[in-house]
Amino acid sequence: MNTDDVVYWDPYDPILAQDPHPTFGRLREQSPIYYNEKYDFHLISRFDDCDRALHDWRTFRSGRGNILELIKSGIELPPGTLIMEDPPGHDIHRKLLARMFTPRRIAALEPRVRQYCSAALDPLVGADRFDLMAAVGTELPMRVIGMLVGIPEADQAAFRESTDSALRTEPGQQADFRGGATLSNEAFNDYLDWRLEHPSDDIMTELLHAEFDDEHGVRRTLTRDEVVTYLTVVAGAGNETTGRLIGWIGSILAKHPEQRRELVEDPLLIPNAVEEILRMEPAGPAIGRYVAADAEFHGTVVPAGSVLLVLIAAANRDPRRVPDGDRFDIHRDIRHQLAFGFGLHFCLGASLARLEGRIAMQELLKRFPSWEVDWDNAKLASTSTVRGWESLPLIVGSSVTVA
Repeated sequence: MNTDDVVYWDPYDPILAQDPHPTFGRLREQSPIYYNEKYDFHLISRFDDCDRALHDWRTFRSGRGNILELIKSGIELPPGTLIMEDPPGHDIHRKLLARMFTPRRIAALEPRVRQYCSAALDPLVGADRFDLMAAVGTELPMRVIGMLVGIPEADQAAFRESTDSALRTEPGQQADFRGGATLSNEAFNDYLDWRLEHPSDDIMTELLHAEFDDEHGVRRTLTRDEVVTYLTVVAGAGNETTGRLIGWIGSILAKHPEQRRELVEDPLLIPNAVEEILRMEPAGPAIGRYVAADAEFHGTVVPAGSVLLVLIAAANRDPRRVPDGDRFDIHRDIRHQLAFGFGLHFCLGASLARLEGRIAMQELLKRFPSWEVDWDNAKLASTSTVRGWESLPLIVGSSVTVA
C-alpha cells in the first residue's frame, strides 16, 4: 500500500497478499470502482456491483479468459474450457459436463471421499505435528479428482504437480499464458487410448462416448482435443481450489479455538462453518472479465475493451450485505456469497468442494480436537490466481494450549 492516503492494490505483490483484507476493505469503501494504471485493469469490490457483473455475461465476457494475464495475453482459447466461454458454446458444453456433477452422483461419493481422508489422517494420530497441506490439502483433492476423471492412482501425484505448477508463479511475477500451457494438459493423451479400449465409470470414459448437438446443430461426439480440454479444466479446478479450502479450515479454526470447540461438541454445525470459511477466504479472490460494452459504476465509465476484476474476496465481506463481515462466525446465516461465482458461470464443482471441505473438517476434528499453527514456518502459495497455504504446519501434541 502506498504511504499516502490513496488506496493501491497490486495483485502480484507478495507482501500485500499476506493479509490483503485491509486493502480490500479500503478499495470497497474508498474506491468502489478502481483503476490500476500500471497493469491497466479496472476493479469492483462491492457485493451488488460484483453480483451484477457476474450475472451480466453479455457485457462482462468470459470468452477471453477469467484471469487478468490470460485476458491480456490475447491467446485463442480452445472450445470446452467452459469457465472461459460465452454462450452459445458455453451452454452446450456446460450441459454436457453437468451430467457428471449431479447432486445424486456427488452424494454417492461421500464414502470414498471419507475413506481417502481417513487414510491420510490415520497415520498422523499420535504425532506432535504435521503439515496439513502435505497430509490432506494436496492429497485429498488429488485422490477424489483422480477417481472422478479416471487417472490411475500411480500417476495422480505427478499429474497434480504438473497442474499446480502451471498456476504457480515466482513472487511478484505474473503468470505467463502465452504458450497456453495451462489450457491443455497433454498428459491426458496417455490415458485416452487406454480408456477407449478399457471403459470405466469415470468422466474420461463418459466424455469419450457422450453424444451432443453442437452450436452448429450437428450431432456428434467430442473431438480428442475437446476431451483433453474438458479434463484439464475439471482436474485443475478440483485440485487447486479445494486444497486451498482445506488449508483455510486449518488456519481459521486455529485462530478461533472457542468456535472450533463448538464444532467438536456439535458436528452438525460443520456444514455452515465450511460455508463461512468459503465466504471469509475464497480460494480465487478475484475473477476477471473482458468488458464488451461501456459500463458505468458509481459515475465512472469502464470503456469497452477493458479488463474488469471482480473482487469477490472483498464483496463477501461487504457490510452492506454481510453485517460485521470481517468477523468469523460459524452461526452466521449465509444466504448468498460469491466464493463459487454466480450466474452463468457458477462453479459446477461447488457441491463437490463443499463435500470435501465438510468431510475434511469432520475427520480432522474427530482426531485432533485442538491445534495451533507454527506460523513461522507456514507459507502461502505463490500464485496470482488463487490464494491459500502451500505449507501449514499444525502443532497437535500435548504442547497445544487449550484456550
